Amino acid sequence: MQRILVIEDDEANMYLNRFILEKHGFQVIVAQDGLSGVKLALQEQPDLVIMDVQLPDINGFDATRKIRQDKKGRDLKIIALTSYAMAGDREKALNAGCTGYMEKSIKPELFIKELEKYLND
Repeated sequence: MQRILVIEDDEANMYLNRFILEKHGFQVIVAQDGLSGVKLALQEQPDLVIMDVQLPDINGFDATRKIRQDKKGRDLKIIALTSYAMAGDREKALNAGCTGYMEKSIKPELFIKELEKYLND
């Protein structure tokens, strides 16, 4: 069973992500802020990290940089997920070290197809 770490502070978004992922057979690990997400990513070594960009302590770009600074985090697949999509955000995410970038709101069937591209890479 593939494991996905979801770093998301909004309870409704976390519920939706978790519901969709578990329905499709993934084991879900959760973190509600950037620093605990960094810690879990390095400890758990999930198959994929879904990183919200707007987090209460550090933003998703900074959390991604912290993960990438650690030897254990260099090869993790990290997808930035944001509802505040602005021009240049995709480039910011990729420059911070994200593997990919997705915009909210998510459509379940497209969400899973997009994630599987990274999981099967």
